[in-house]
Amino acid sequence: MDQFLITGSSRIAGEVTISGAKNAALPLLAAMILAETPTTLHNVPSLQDVRTLIELIGGMGIKIQKQDDTVTCDTKSIDNFYAPYDLVKTMRASILVLGPLLARFGEAEVSLPGGCAIGSRPVDQHLKAFEAMGAEISVENGYVKAQAPKGGKLLGCNFSFDMITVGGTENVIMAAALAKGTTVLGNCALEPEVVDLANMLVAMGAKISGIGTSTMTIEGVERLHGCEYSVVPDRIETGSYLAGALMTRGDVLTKKTSALLLTPVLEKFEDMGATITSGDDWIRAQMKGRPKAVDIRTQPHPGFPTDMQAQLMAIACLADGTSTFIENIFENRYMHVPELNRLGASIQVDGHTAVVRGVENFTAAPVMATDLRASMSLVMAAATAEGESLIDRIYHIDRGYEHVEEKLRNLGVNIQRVNTND
Repeated sequence: MDQFLITGSSRIAGEVTISGAKNAALPLLAAMILAETPTTLHNVPSLQDVRTLIELIGGMGIKIQKQDDTVTCDTKSIDNFYAPYDLVKTMRASILVLGPLLARFGEAEVSLPGGCAIGSRPVDQHLKAFEAMGAEISVENGYVKAQAPKGGKLLGCNFSFDMITVGGTENVIMAAALAKGTTVLGNCALEPEVVDLANMLVAMGAKISGIGTSTMTIEGVERLHGCEYSVVPDRIETGSYLAGALMTRGDVLTKKTSALLLTPVLEKFEDMGATITSGDDWIRAQMKGRPKAVDIRTQPHPGFPTDMQAQLMAIACLADGTSTFIENIFENRYMHVPELNRLGASIQVDGHTAVVRGVENFTAAPVMATDLRASMSLVMAAATAEGESLIDRIYHIDRGYEHVEEKLRNLGVNIQRVNTND
C-alpha cells in the first residue's frame, strides 16, 4: 500500500494548473449514456473514481475511452443496464447511472453505492423522485431495480427534495430530460457542478430553465444528441493548494480556475489575513504573517463547502487565537481531527462543533488519511511540520487530486510516494 513520506518546513509557493472537477466530471460521464450520438468530454481529470466510472459504463457494452484529458463515448453498442457491486462499492457517484439508464432504456439494476466513510448519504431522495415519475423501484440483495412505467417512458412530475442533495438533483434532472411531459423540481442543489451538468444537458438538446436556482423546470424531449463539452475547473483542488500558502506564509498562483466558483472560501482566506487577487482564469494567495482565527459553518452552496472544512481547519491549527467549526453536512467529517492532533494541533470536538486553539507549529508524526479531503489537510500540515511524516492510506487522495505529488513538488513540498512492500 502506497504512503507519502513528507519532509516538512516547506514554504509552499509557485504556480499550479488546476484540473477538471471530479465532482463535475462524474455526473457528466453518466450523462453521456443519454445521448444517441457520440459525445466528447474535455478537461477530464485522471483519477481513480473517473477510471472506475468509465469501466462501469464500458461494462454495459458502451464504447467509451479516455485519452489524455478527453473522453469519447458512443452508446450505440449498449447491451445491458447493470452496474455491479464490485465497481459501485468504491464510489457513491456510480448511482448516477441509474437516472440516465431508466430514462433512456426504461430499466436499470444498480448496486447501492459505497465511497468515503464520512457519514450517512442515503439515496432515498433519488428513488422517491423516480417513483414520483412513475417508476417501479425495488431494493433486492443490495441492488436497486428500477422499471419505467408501461410504454418505457418516465413521466414528468412536480417533486421537491426533502433535503438538499447534490447527487439526487443531478440524477433526477438527467432522468427528467427524457421524461414524457414537464418536471418541476424544488429544493434543488445549487453547486457549480450541478450547474455544469445542466449546461451540458442543454448542449445535448435538453430543455431546462431555472439553472442555478433552487427550482428547475425540465421539459422532456424525445431524444438527446451528443455534444462537445469541457468540465468546469475543480474549486476544491484550487482551494486546497491556495490553503498551502496560508499555512506556510507562502505565495501560490492557481491557473485554469475561476474565483467565481470559490467565493465563500476566498472570503475566509482574506479574513485569515491572506492577500487574494484574481483574474478571469487565475487566483493568487499571498500570506506574510501568522493566520488569524476564524469561525466556519459549513452549508450547501453558496455557503462554505464541507469539502474545504478540513483544509481550513489545518490552517486554523496554526492561527493566532481560537477558531470554531460547525459541520452541518456530514456527521462523521471530523475524522481528521485525531490525526491533526497527532501532528501537534489542539482541537476538541463536541458533536458537530470543533474548537481549534492555534499552536505555533506542527510537529512531524505518522498519520493516517481517513477520507479524500482530510488527506489533503494532513499533507499540507505535514509539509509545515519539522521532520519527516509518513501518511498512510493515501489511496483516498488519489480519488480526488490529479498528479498530486508532481503539483506539490512544483510548489516546493518535499514529498515522495513510497510503498511498504519496497
